[in-house]
Amino acid sequence: MGCAKTGSGKTAAFVLPVLQKLSEDPYGIFCLVLTPTRELAYQIAEQFRVLGKPLGLKDCIIVGGMGTLSCDRKKCLKACPLALELSRKPHVVIATPGRLADHLRSSSTFSLQKIKFLVLDEADRLLEQGCTDFTKDLEVILAAVPAKRQTMLFSATLTDTLNELKQISMNKPFFWESTSEVRTVEQLDQRYLLVPEKVKDAYLVHLVQMFQDEHEDWSIIIFTNTCNLTWVLQELSDPEHDAQEVQLSLCGSPLHDEAGEQKMAIHQTALAKFKSSVFKILIATDVAARGLDIPTVQVVINHNTPGLPKIYIHRVGRTARAGRHGIAITLVTQYDIHLVHTIEEQIKMKLQEYSVEEGDVLSILTQVNVVRRECEIRLEATDFDEKKEINKRKQMILEGKDPDLEEQRRAELAKIKKKNGEFRSRVQQTLQERQQLRLQRKLQKRKRQQQRKQATSGTESLALLLQPAVGSGEQEMP
Repeated sequence: MGCAKTGSGKTAAFVLPVLQKLSEDPYGIFCLVLTPTRELAYQIAEQFRVLGKPLGLKDCIIVGGMGTLSCDRKKCLKACPLALELSRKPHVVIATPGRLADHLRSSSTFSLQKIKFLVLDEADRLLEQGCTDFTKDLEVILAAVPAKRQTMLFSATLTDTLNELKQISMNKPFFWESTSEVRTVEQLDQRYLLVPEKVKDAYLVHLVQMFQDEHEDWSIIIFTNTCNLTWVLQELSDPEHDAQEVQLSLCGSPLHDEAGEQKMAIHQTALAKFKSSVFKILIATDVAARGLDIPTVQVVINHNTPGLPKIYIHRVGRTARAGRHGIAITLVTQYDIHLVHTIEEQIKMKLQEYSVEEGDVLSILTQVNVVRRECEIRLEATDFDEKKEINKRKQMILEGKDPDLEEQRRAELAKIKKKNGEFRSRVQQTLQERQQLRLQRKLQKRKRQQQRKQATSGTESLALLLQPAVGSGEQEMP
């Protein structure tokens, strides 16, 4: 298990030992590398090809958007070039867990029973449980690999899951972690820019224009939290709408059918153009936050403040790699102050404020707002959300689920949640009514007690007033 800062050479730390062992006894399939994203899988494969070229290394990439395998071996080899490539037993297989598990369930054209190395790159992401849980896929993969193997886990952020895995391992694992007072590299200049929520886009456009005017050869990555925003910011990053200055927008989406393969090819081509500095701006979700090594990236801008410190660490790690210098700027709104404090506690350093001329921002504010609204209208016309829903249904079909049945279950679950919510609200309302009734009774009781006290005190005072008069009357009567 290895844990080191972003850009410190973790990929080479497992590629070189694997190639050394492979050179002693070459056969396929020798090594399996699992990674959470397709872009990172292609980058790792590129590293294997470069370093393994003298050995005549053969590799195979298994990721989403590359077609599916048939259960029939002959039909499978004819229908899917990937199945044919696997049948030729490449030395190294680099895969995302979901697609590899799907192949293992539906195909018998290859076997993983002879691998010597199992590598989990970005292990914290692969082992975490959340909205994209790889647990079931990893169970299928681990059942297909031999028990006698060497397993290597690498990550830039050490999570509780990795710590627990280290403690419960049957064989005492070798663990190495780079020790440093700061969780990010020293060459990274980390800044924050405090902006109002409603004018954040104008500040982003101003920053991009400023860096491009001052440094024409710099590349910029802009991170945001949703796919919709990547398309919106794509328009905002180029307010003049010059067709020759179209920027790259990269977001994660399930790609499985033929159109998905074409879209995947477009993604790879666009990413290659960004790496070769044809495009100067990459607008991405967190799908590009892990592992991508692009030397020309000098600036990282966080359009939204990351909700988790580890996401921030991986985002800003796309610059200042391998000893180079870089700058990371996070746009912080009035609602994100607590997130910045959490990040500072995790990275063990304070972010410095980045200052800009507000007059320059205000001069483009109206234009930015108009462009954003136009882009949102065009986005609604393309049925972006509907296409995402169609892709979700395709993913369910590939997993052997019935989309209509799943939708019914979700509807039933929503009804149950609604009934439970109504029941809780009625219970809460009843409790509040009872509490108010008790409070009213207490107030009435106190009021009656006060009235009694007042009546008693009035009678006593009247009695005291009458006593002297009665006494003087008795003395006068004789």
